[in-house]
Amino acid sequence: MAEPLKVGLAGLGTVGSAVIRLLDQGRDKLVARCGRPIEVVALTARSRTKKRDFELKKFRWFDNPVTLARDPSIDVLVEVIGGEGDPAKRAIETALNAGKPVVTANKALLARHGQKLAALAERHGVALNFEAAVAGGIPIVKTLREGLNGAAFTRIYGILNGTCNYILTRMEQDRLAFDDCLKEAQRLGYAEADPTFDVEGHDTAQKLAILASLAFGTKIDPDAVYVEGISSITLADLDAAAELGYRVKLLGVAVKTQAGIEQRVHPTMVPKDSAIAQVMGVTNAVTVDAEGLAPITLVGPGAGGAATASAIVADLADIARGVVTPPFGRPTARMTAIRKAPMQHHEGGYYIRLLARDRPGTAATIARRLAQQKISLESIVQRHAAGSRGAAQPGRSGEAVPVIMITYATSEDAVHKALAAVRRDRVVSGRPQVIRLERA
Repeated sequence: MAEPLKVGLAGLGTVGSAVIRLLDQGRDKLVARCGRPIEVVALTARSRTKKRDFELKKFRWFDNPVTLARDPSIDVLVEVIGGEGDPAKRAIETALNAGKPVVTANKALLARHGQKLAALAERHGVALNFEAAVAGGIPIVKTLREGLNGAAFTRIYGILNGTCNYILTRMEQDRLAFDDCLKEAQRLGYAEADPTFDVEGHDTAQKLAILASLAFGTKIDPDAVYVEGISSITLADLDAAAELGYRVKLLGVAVKTQAGIEQRVHPTMVPKDSAIAQVMGVTNAVTVDAEGLAPITLVGPGAGGAATASAIVADLADIARGVVTPPFGRPTARMTAIRKAPMQHHEGGYYIRLLARDRPGTAATIARRLAQQKISLESIVQRHAAGSRGAAQPGRSGEAVPVIMITYATSEDAVHKALAAVRRDRVVSGRPQVIRLERA
């Protein structure tokens, strides 16, 4: 039997601990598949004294991840520290410069520094694998980088954050307000004490930037992603979506357009009978569109120790077999600078919910402003003043009446110009709610 692949593990949180357990439990299967054992031989973490469910004495301990990365006793570094800067960045750079392959689950680091790290890995002829950084247990990185290597991708989109999908699912199924669902997600450990990074779409944006680079051969640019979160979504929006045949999901979407690569994260109405609409709870899903292929959707656990550890072990298995591919599917020298498609050029259907003042001329004013921007309506519904379900009834003069509109394909710029004009006309109360529709 060949010599074991000796792993240095940086980080002993939920994921790091799960990696140790999974390698121990799957030892014989990995030997059969890879022709050699994969063994964790050295560790580093913030605390050596913290109680853990395995015996630390079996491993060499390092107080510094950079020291671990350069130590000759390890063949490969697994980084699950997190954060877009040091010490994770220095540890990975040190390992690559020492000619050691690296496996990381660090989406923030890759979104910000992935290009330079990939070039460093290529220069030293070693692997930089990161399946665990996007969509947890779903093998989307390998699918884009190797499984569909010859495909001409046109769009990639998906549910990339389990916290947001859990909240939207609970809101819809249990009739709970956003704040109540968020508190429940925090209690269950699905959301952080400060949930902003998840619920405002930034986590999804980092993952989308990585997927867009893999799909379209462009340099990673997280700042090119348009981002909206789900905190503005209400039960009224979910009710309207259901009646109109849609379901609301937070999607990350990267699509190739004539203007460039459009990257956007926002609440989206998707047809209720589409594959992506069926994905509920903390589950993730990614759909890939390519020329000449029917859409391919991968569904699975997007986070958690077991799912993330499974992706890390799969990357280690490739290294044990001697598989080395360019980290982003092609040499970094052949990756192009991203041509960002301005969000105002986005075209598609829109859901618009207004609180219109119930007085003569209001409907005509709204219609005129939409017509000025050449916006055509597929449907329009006026609700009770309180926003409940049922047929529209007249309200008292001057009170706000919810009006819901679905547009045919139009531009982002046209929608915002029309609604700005409507607000200046003072025929609506509050800020209009706008949710984009996505063909799925």
